Amino acid sequence: MEHPDVFLAHISEDGLRAQSVKEHLQGTADLAAEFAAPFGGREQGRQSGMLHDIGKFSHEFQKRLHGGPKVDHATAGAVEAFFHLRQFETAFVIAGHHGGLPDGGAQTDAAGAGTLFGRLKKTDLPDAAAWRKEVQIPAAVHPRQIPIDNLSESFYIRMLYSCLVDADYLDTETFMAGSAAPRGNYEPPALLLEKLQQYIAPWWDAKTELNRKRCDILRTCLQTGGSCRAGLYTLTVPTGGGKTVSSLAFALAHAAARGKKRIIYVIPYTSIIDQTADVFRKILGDENVIEHHAGVDYSVPEGDVDPALYRKALATENWDAPVIVTTAVQFFESLYGNRSSRCRKLHNIADSVVIFDEAQTLPVSYLRPCVAAIGQLVQYYGVTAVLCTATQPALQPLFAELAPALTMQEICPGTQALYDFFRRTTLRNAGELTEAELAARLNGLPQTLCVVNRRATAQRLYAMLEPEGRYCLTTLLCPADRKRLLKEIRSRLLQGLPCRVVSTSLIEAGVDVDFPSAWREEAGLDSILQTGGRCNREGKRPVAESIVTIFRLEGQRTPAMIRPNVDSARHVLDTFPDPAQPEAIESYFSFYRAVKGDASLDQHQILDAFRTGFEGRMFPFATVAETFHLIDTATVTVYLPVDEGAALVERLRAGDVSRSLYRQLGQYAVNIYPEHLKKLLAAGAAEPADTDSYILTDLSLYDRQTGLSLNVETGKGIFQ
Repeated sequence: MEHPDVFLAHISEDGLRAQSVKEHLQGTADLAAEFAAPFGGREQGRQSGMLHDIGKFSHEFQKRLHGGPKVDHATAGAVEAFFHLRQFETAFVIAGHHGGLPDGGAQTDAAGAGTLFGRLKKTDLPDAAAWRKEVQIPAAVHPRQIPIDNLSESFYIRMLYSCLVDADYLDTETFMAGSAAPRGNYEPPALLLEKLQQYIAPWWDAKTELNRKRCDILRTCLQTGGSCRAGLYTLTVPTGGGKTVSSLAFALAHAAARGKKRIIYVIPYTSIIDQTADVFRKILGDENVIEHHAGVDYSVPEGDVDPALYRKALATENWDAPVIVTTAVQFFESLYGNRSSRCRKLHNIADSVVIFDEAQTLPVSYLRPCVAAIGQLVQYYGVTAVLCTATQPALQPLFAELAPALTMQEICPGTQALYDFFRRTTLRNAGELTEAELAARLNGLPQTLCVVNRRATAQRLYAMLEPEGRYCLTTLLCPADRKRLLKEIRSRLLQGLPCRVVSTSLIEAGVDVDFPSAWREEAGLDSILQTGGRCNREGKRPVAESIVTIFRLEGQRTPAMIRPNVDSARHVLDTFPDPAQPEAIESYFSFYRAVKGDASLDQHQILDAFRTGFEGRMFPFATVAETFHLIDTATVTVYLPVDEGAALVERLRAGDVSRSLYRQLGQYAVNIYPEHLKKLLAAGAAEPADTDSYILTDLSLYDRQTGLSLNVETGKGIFQ
């Protein structure tokens, strides 16, 4: 399709339709302005949209549309923004709208370097001066409410970047499809609040004291949510107090009263995200709840025109649904990310209610950057944030330092007095035990849970348990098998059948199981109490008979990673008669941070990198994105061709590298350390899938009850 007098941005796949550059710029600018309006960036969003593709006004790019060589069409807009309009932020987001936000670099950078300054010095850009005849660039200023310090600037640039890339994607998507994608038109928070109220209506006629207390907490959350101002809140509810539904009630009431756009529920682990999302879907309807994490897939099969499924697939890209359930990894790594795929959704966090479930699990080595990010969102982007946990960490000093304008408020201040009422367990210390002694004690109990610190320990103990009703839960099992085993465990517990489970800490936070007793290898106090939350969860047994036993294993050193946690827990257990009391928990976190030192709270100096630069290079977006990984372990993904995973692996071998496939494969993956991968490769038990992942070829090494084994000689090997 030839258009000699019109500069084109896109040509449809069938070659029958074309979109001019001017049309694309205007469409993108309108959307970017709309997206940036909630945080005061409307005109800068419009400006970035109008400038982002002016490089397409070149004859070289027009040839590219018909199969010519690649052309740099992004730098031209960045040059115009920086040198002529003096718009630093606009230049940054335009320069990165395809390849990701670059490091700012330094003015001494050579022309063509990958930094912003290197890009701005390029001298071989195609002539795109024709844009001046067709496009008028609006003026823009920095939003008044956002301080011009480097940290705040970095967040603002990332938010503006999000607006641009989402607008660019959506405008292009609409043109290529020939019509607007089925986005939006979700039920508003006020209507979702009505659904919640209908769902919980039968609860108000509570027959037991336990349920009356739960209703008190729920009622307080509804009332406070509807009356409080936007800001920073805590919700400290004892285990068994109905935290999940109560926090949702607060969020919906608050969103309806204060005009918030959506609720974002941030969960620490993928292992518990499914059950939370299921609860929300049951209350609010499937169509209003989106899960966004590696283990969920909303792909649209070829030929499938189901608009509901298509809308869900698109919503995972930019979080425009009313309720998002995601992981802490996805949330915070996006806030410190630089790629469009990560950052596209960020602008939709503005004017939202964000619930951080199990806030005590935020990694200590990234605690300062996480707190700083929450502070930025609340102060400048209209976010109401709720730190929600049964064991509230002492975060007040960090917020006082990093976001001093904010006041942290408790939603249910009276719940501290309820800890005695909601007590479900009695804590005991068994001292040192051999693995054989521990296994003998577990075998003496028909139903019990034992949580240990190492995957290897879990597998060894499993082998010592009575065969009937024994289970082993570790990350050496793929998610699909963990879900299957948890379903069996819940069923056996309900039926009163033998059920002895050895697990690593993955079962601790939020997994809905109820054992009559529990055992916990020495760990942090928060871990011990979380294990306790899986014992007598429903309060149907006497507290004195619901024993949570702490132990240490003979001949095993505490893993270095958790040694400060263990030392801090010992301090609290020696000091407080009741370690579950809020005062004891606060003492634990304070002592722990004193042991670790302030430097440990930002181990990779993320905040300093933006405040003062990194090795003299300002705004190191790309460098920080490479560094910021909440799960800070160098592991490698191995895919397992079992059940549905077999067909998925074959698609991978055939060259399918779609995001959809990788999400599905996530259900059939385990992560191992590089040294263990070497053993598998040396034995011919694994093969490369791509540059970052592998496929297990010797299925004898995977047991669907215990997980991946790494002793390739016997098939029984285990590792830590």
